Amino acid sequence: MSVEDKQALKALEVRLRTILPPQYQDCYEDVQPVSMGSAGLKYGTDGRVAWNEIWGSFCDLAMAGGPPHKGKLLEPGSPEDIDANPDRYVEVVDEISRGIWMTADLQATLAGAPGWVSVDCRNPTMAEWLVRAIAMENISVHGEGTRLCLPAGPGYRIAKEIKNVITAVAKTSHYWVEHMSIEQNWAIGNLFSIMSAVLPLVQPALPGYGFTPESHEALSRTIGDTVGKATGLRHSAHQYAGWLGLECTDVQTAIWIMRALVASNILSRREDTTLFVPVNPASDPDGVYVAELLAQIHGLAVMRNAS
Repeated sequence: MSVEDKQALKALEVRLRTILPPQYQDCYEDVQPVSMGSAGLKYGTDGRVAWNEIWGSFCDLAMAGGPPHKGKLLEPGSPEDIDANPDRYVEVVDEISRGIWMTADLQATLAGAPGWVSVDCRNPTMAEWLVRAIAMENISVHGEGTRLCLPAGPGYRIAKEIKNVITAVAKTSHYWVEHMSIEQNWAIGNLFSIMSAVLPLVQPALPGYGFTPESHEALSRTIGDTVGKATGLRHSAHQYAGWLGLECTDVQTAIWIMRALVASNILSRREDTTLFVPVNPASDPDGVYVAELLAQIHGLAVMRNAS
């Protein structure tokens, strides 16, 4: 391993230690992606779910190598489904908003784009950290300023998709508020500013936020072909709006590359051994940022495993 490679690995480690809660900073390599199981629903005297009474603890963050909350990506409802059942859609949005307020003390309302709930974070750094953490939990999310947009749809069920969204916000905001100091929050904000000066955060182009099937297909093919030639990673059969899937050799490799990408200002997530990277014609029109950084990080992962 060259001196330059060792320096690159060290820089990645410094960034990861900065963004991870303290309990993970010296042991994130040892965290296993094993779930604690799903907490059951509890109800108040009014017959509604008492979201703030469900969780006593949470699984390890997917950011730290723990199991993502969802095995498969939770996507927003389609405009067609929303138009066909607008009353139920409003009910879902209201319940998600209620649950987020009860568990995370954050205001949430109907977003401008169909299929999304808008959540107001306390400051831009919190929003930037949460968008990374929530994406890795396999919940669709879009961040802009102090606002997060999370998925909703008329087909969402109380014990399934509605609970998934609320749990992801409750889990990640818990780690942000309860496990990290104000000083670390400042350090994370400073790191995000430094990284964004070089490369603004690359998020997937999602429905309602820049996604079109034609541009997605063309750019996915470009990124996939470039990455394939440089790394040998094959395209995944999994298809999601705004995301390109690539098959890794094992879970731990997928986790390591996912974390390294997020620490390099590119959103990423995984489903088992499949690594997903963002496709965004606006922020990465030629796919150069994603393809080049992924090739570099994959090379570091190979050398690191070999050593």
